[in-house]
Amino acid sequence: MTVVFKGIAMFKILSIVATVAALAVSLGSVRLPHAVMADGKPLPAGTYQVQLTEEVPKPAVGQTADSEKWVEFMQGGKVVGREVASVMSDADIVSHVKGPRPRANSSRVDTLKGGDYLRVWINKGGNNYLINLRSSK
Repeated sequence: MTVVFKGIAMFKILSIVATVAALAVSLGSVRLPHAVMADGKPLPAGTYQVQLTEEVPKPAVGQTADSEKWVEFMQGGKVVGREVASVMSDADIVSHVKGPRPRANSSRVDTLKGGDYLRVWINKGGNNYLINLRSSK
């Protein structure tokens, strides 16, 4: 009887894990040229898969609920870091960010003025995801 209960429990756990994984949307792959801090934790230089989660931080006064979302940095199928991304449509991004934009369904990583931050800019499905990461020099 114990084996049956363990089997049921394992099935429920796997179902929950599969549901959570299905909620995450892949935004693509990015290469970070040097170590940064993501959500206050170190994230080494390297190539990462970035996925969008359904988790939304509490909006600041005047922001809409969908203006920011949590993204996860993954390597080897494991989440190794996470950070908040600002989300803007293609129409809105023009008035907010200067410089060359990534093509549709691509990304770019820029070191911002002074070298203290790295900006990951992902253009996916008509939305732009801007992730600002503090350099861990």
